[in-house]
Amino acid sequence: MKITFDCPDKINGLLTMTVEPADYQEKVEKTLKDYRKKAQVPGFRPGMVPMGMIKKQYGTAVKVDEVNKLMGEKLYEYIHENKIQMLGEPLPNQEKQVPQDFEKDGDLTFVFDIAVAPEFKAELSAKDKITYYAIKADDKLIDDQVQMYASQAGEFVKADVFSGNDTITGDMRELDKKGNTKEGGITTEGAMVMPAYIKADDQKKLFDGAKPGDIITFNPKKAYPDNDAEVAALLKVQKDDVKDLNSDFSYQITEIRHFEPAAVDQKLFDRVFGEGTVKDEKAFREKIAETIAPQLQQNSDYKFLLDVRAYLEKKVGDLQFPEALLKRVMLQNNQDKGADYVEKNFEGSIKELKWHLIKEQIVAANDIKVEDADLKAVAKEAIRAQFAQYGMSNVPDDVLENYAAEQLKKRENVENFVDRAIDMKLTDTLKNVVKLTQKEVTLADFNKLMQEK
Repeated sequence: MKITFDCPDKINGLLTMTVEPADYQEKVEKTLKDYRKKAQVPGFRPGMVPMGMIKKQYGTAVKVDEVNKLMGEKLYEYIHENKIQMLGEPLPNQEKQVPQDFEKDGDLTFVFDIAVAPEFKAELSAKDKITYYAIKADDKLIDDQVQMYASQAGEFVKADVFSGNDTITGDMRELDKKGNTKEGGITTEGAMVMPAYIKADDQKKLFDGAKPGDIITFNPKKAYPDNDAEVAALLKVQKDDVKDLNSDFSYQITEIRHFEPAAVDQKLFDRVFGEGTVKDEKAFREKIAETIAPQLQQNSDYKFLLDVRAYLEKKVGDLQFPEALLKRVMLQNNQDKGADYVEKNFEGSIKELKWHLIKEQIVAANDIKVEDADLKAVAKEAIRAQFAQYGMSNVPDDVLENYAAEQLKKRENVENFVDRAIDMKLTDTLKNVVKLTQKEVTLADFNKLMQEK
C-alpha cells in the first residue's frame, strides 16, 4: 500500500492511498473459503460448491468490504503516526477521485480531502494576569436562602381577606348582557384564580380586599387576553368552547388561601440540616453560608474559565481554517438539516472549534487527565445540586453514590461528566499558573458581570 499526503497551505490536506492486490487478496481468499464452507447450493454438498461459483457470487462484495476495512485502518494509522491533527472526517476528493472498478484486478486509488488544524501555540504563565471574582455570602444572599427554605416548608392557610399572591376558589356563572345568570351558560364550581397572574390591571383590581362570600363580576377573556388555554382551564371546558366567548361572569368566592412561610425556628433548622445539627438562627445562617460556598465557588470558577477562554482567544489571535472543506464536513454530519443550517451555524462552530483546539493544548501542556474517581466526584456533585434545588441539602453519601453509579451507566452522561471534570481540573490548575487578581463581589454584582458577557 502506498500513501502520500500533501498539505501546501498547512490546512487543506490531500491524502492519496493506493491499495494493491497483495494488501487485501489473502483476506479476501480466506473470507471466500469461509463462505464456501457454509454455502448451501442445490446440487452440491456443503463445502463442495465450486470456488469459481462462490467468487462469481460473492467475490466483488467481499473485496469491497475488505478494501474498505483496510483503508479505514491504514488511513487512521497514517494520520496518527504522522501526527496530523485532522478536523472532522476525511472526505472523498471531488475532483481527483475517479470511480474504481472492483471487479477487475489491479491497484485501487483513493483520494481524500483532509481538513487540518491550523498551527499555533497557546501558552499561559505567571506573566498572564486574570481576575478571579470571588462571590461573598453577604447578608442579603443569606436572607434570600432563609426565605427560600421557609417557603419550601410553608403551607397554605385560610385567609379572611385577599392580598398579594393569595389563591381564590369560587363558583362561576356566565352572565347575559343584562347581568343576569345566562340560561344554559357556562357554570363552573371550584374555579381557582390567582389574581396576581391576571394580565389586565382593571380585572386584577376587582379582587382587591375581596372576602369569602363576596360576588365579583369579571371577564375571563379580558383577564387573560390572547390566552384561550388559560380561560378554558379556569372554566374547566375545552379550548374551542371559549374561542368566541366574551361574556362577563359572576364569581362567588368560597375560600381564600394565603401562603404562609414556615417560621424560622428549630423545626425548620432540623428540616433543612437534620435534627440537632444547628441550635439557633445564628448557627443556621452560618451553616447556610457554609453550604452555598461550594456553589458560589463553582460560579466564580465558571466565570474564571470564561475569562481564560476570552484571554487566550485574543492572545492566539485569528486562525485560518479550511472553511470550504469544513462546511462539507459539517453538511455531511447534518444531511437532514441542509446547507442553510450549515451557513447559519458555521461561524459559531468555528468559534467553538478554535476554543476546543486551544483548550486541548492547555490541557496537554498541564498534563491534565481524568480518572474514574474524578467522574464519580463530578456525578455526585451534579446530583447533590439537583437535590439542593428541592431544599434537600443533607442527602446521605450512600444515596449520592447510588445515583452517581446509575448516571455513569449512560454514555451521554459520561461524556458530559468527562467535559465537566476536565474543566474543573483545568480551572484548579490554571488558578495556580496565571497571576490571579482576587476581587470579592456580591452575587448581584457577579450576575451583572455575567450579563455583560
